[in-house]
Amino acid sequence: MTDPQKAFRDLLHAQRVWDVAELPRFDASAAPAAPLPLFHHWFAGAVAAGQREPHTMTLATVDAEGRPDARVLMLHDADERGWHFGTHATSEKGRQLAARPHAALTFYWPVQARQVRVRGTVTPVGRAESAADLRARSTGALAAALTGTQSAVLDSYDELVRASRDAYARAEDRPDTEVETWTRYVVEPHEAEFFQGDAERRHVRLRYRREAGGSWARELLWP
Repeated sequence: MTDPQKAFRDLLHAQRVWDVAELPRFDASAAPAAPLPLFHHWFAGAVAAGQREPHTMTLATVDAEGRPDARVLMLHDADERGWHFGTHATSEKGRQLAARPHAALTFYWPVQARQVRVRGTVTPVGRAESAADLRARSTGALAAALTGTQSAVLDSYDELVRASRDAYARAEDRPDTEVETWTRYVVEPHEAEFFQGDAERRHVRLRYRREAGGSWARELLWP
């Protein structure tokens, strides 16, 4: 009889990373003075290299007891203010951010063996910008925002189907519908790290660290 745990471990240990003919080089000494231009450059590179869903990221928060939590969602923008995403203020992550307004983001682009990590303070933007953020999304996204209470307990999948159908019809009929709980947040970075993988494990890690006065210090890290 097959041992399911051994089968899992064999499968796990057979996996490989960065199955790419040639990984890009990263000269950290030529990196820009601030992290945003480098993020824009790396993001464009991930798109050009065929990375699927390069705009997805892991958002990590902590709850009121200090226990970590994480989930994958979409990046809505990255500008001089920071890295933007949207969610309901009443969702679990929205409540966590209200209690402890700090978060970490992680982007992983395996097609180029790259990661970007961002840590910072999270601030909700104004009501008008949050409303515009929702209007800029698809009908399906608006319908989802109108369906139920995110993170609340769901009695049955059938209930979700009914609510979703009603919400989609409403979103199609009134695409300017307001969702008061929908909030756009921005992670204002105090630290950003760029990781370039190397086939011989001589990975390059460049960390930007915000200093007093708003300038950025750059430092290499041991992999």
